[in-house]
Amino acid sequence: MNEWNIQSRAHACEACGQPFAGQQPYHTLLLDEPAALRRSDVCEPCWQKQSAAAARRRAGFISHWQGIFEVPPPVVDAIQKETAETVLRKLIEQNEPRYAPAAYILAVMLERKRILKVKEQIIRDGQRVFIYEQPKTGDIFTIADPALHLNQLEEVQRDVAQLLEHGLNPPPVANETPGLVAEENSVAENETAIVQK
Repeated sequence: MNEWNIQSRAHACEACGQPFAGQQPYHTLLLDEPAALRRSDVCEPCWQKQSAAAARRRAGFISHWQGIFEVPPPVVDAIQKETAETVLRKLIEQNEPRYAPAAYILAVMLERKRILKVKEQIIRDGQRVFIYEQPKTGDIFTIADPALHLNQLEEVQRDVAQLLEHGLNPPPVANETPGLVAEENSVAENETAIVQK
């Protein structure tokens, strides 16, 4: 199982293929399929015709919710400092287990800021998994709870702060030892003092 996953809201109804219009109501089903969780978005007419009655009986049914389709904003190519959401998306793309605690903390931060909404909590393979939605984009984030212990929080908080400040590719650290640099500076000052006499 992937520790987390993002599934964007569809731009068209899965049942009839009709593109969603701005402010059009739609229905989302979250299904547990053998490979992964899968999102299915359908328009209101298709929901009324075929999906409403059969949704809860469908194999792998986990959850259902309604939304209003918002046309995605145009892509802006401006350089900006990493935000909690962009860092979370990058962590999810990388899907590295070492970042699972940081991804979880970022998701909780975004939930508290009302940027992400919890749609569902499920237990999968013995682990609690949160299903979040980003209401503006309709993207779904599945984030596994890493079951952090109190003694791990400080380290995870440092990791999150570092990720927010530097992103996933922090600047390289110089290979100089602070004591060695100070000693070299002291020697250089003494040499300068001797030359001046």
